[in-house]
Amino acid sequence: MNNEKIAILIPCYNESLTIKKVINDFQKELPEADIYVYDNNSTDNTYEIAQSAGAIVKKEPRQGKGNVIRQMFFDIEADYYLMVDGDDTYPAENAQEMIQSLREGRADMVIGDRLSNGTYFSENKRAFHDFGNNLVKNSINRLYQANIKDVMTGYRGFNRMFVKSFPVMSSGFQIETEFTIHALDKRFKLIEIPIDYRDRPEGSESKLDTYSDGIKVLLTILKMFKDYKPLLFFSILSFIFFVFGLIFGIPVINEFIHTDFITKIPSSILASGLMVFSLLLLVTGLILDTVVTNTKKEYELNLYRLYEKYNQIRNL
Repeated sequence: MNNEKIAILIPCYNESLTIKKVINDFQKELPEADIYVYDNNSTDNTYEIAQSAGAIVKKEPRQGKGNVIRQMFFDIEADYYLMVDGDDTYPAENAQEMIQSLREGRADMVIGDRLSNGTYFSENKRAFHDFGNNLVKNSINRLYQANIKDVMTGYRGFNRMFVKSFPVMSSGFQIETEFTIHALDKRFKLIEIPIDYRDRPEGSESKLDTYSDGIKVLLTILKMFKDYKPLLFFSILSFIFFVFGLIFGIPVINEFIHTDFITKIPSSILASGLMVFSLLLLVTGLILDTVVTNTKKEYELNLYRLYEKYNQIRNL
């Protein structure tokens, strides 16, 4: 434990009102940790305040939280990582418990669960956020037969294996959804720790747009559904086109059975096209499922090599 390195990751955009308090809170809770603040083109003095508070501060010119996290994962070497927003909505008091879960090997990713304690529902004042959180959570849980309570939280802990094997694909706030789906799909160990949630202090504005960012998150789930479970995704589409093919095709078949003749030529052509397209979708799903299976095998082998390399480094 004396040689372990803990990194606090704080992606920031215009958080001058709160960043100093966030840094000071985590310095108090985890004095042995290095605190990194990556400023994402702030127009206020977030950068200067974070620097004066004792954090390691860098600038990330590519806009979007996903881009910031991607660069942080590239740059920062540590044994355990704690990611938190710079808006002072997440309590530093849970940091020790989250790191301990990673240290003991009980989790590869620790989720700071805002929803179980009920404080998120009383503190959050933004319309439709509860609806959006539940929609995303239920979609992912049904897709992976899981029971994750808070999919969208920005307070998470990771071990080195998770960070160094995680491909960041999203550029914006969809990154939280991506974390959860990736962990479930790749069978990483997850633990949720209930935390108290505080709404932003007066004068501090959320960077989230309820509607546009909500649509982006849903599109991300849809895309990752296609990428991670292509057989199920394309089978559903295939079934839909198959049903439409039957709707247009049954009257044509019925007519032919009774008259040995077809007068509904347009319907017969449409039904045939829908059935062919349905078959093509099913075949596409089967092919991509084989590709995804082979990719998962390769990922597991690379993860094993990374694990061996990490153990060798720690034993030096």
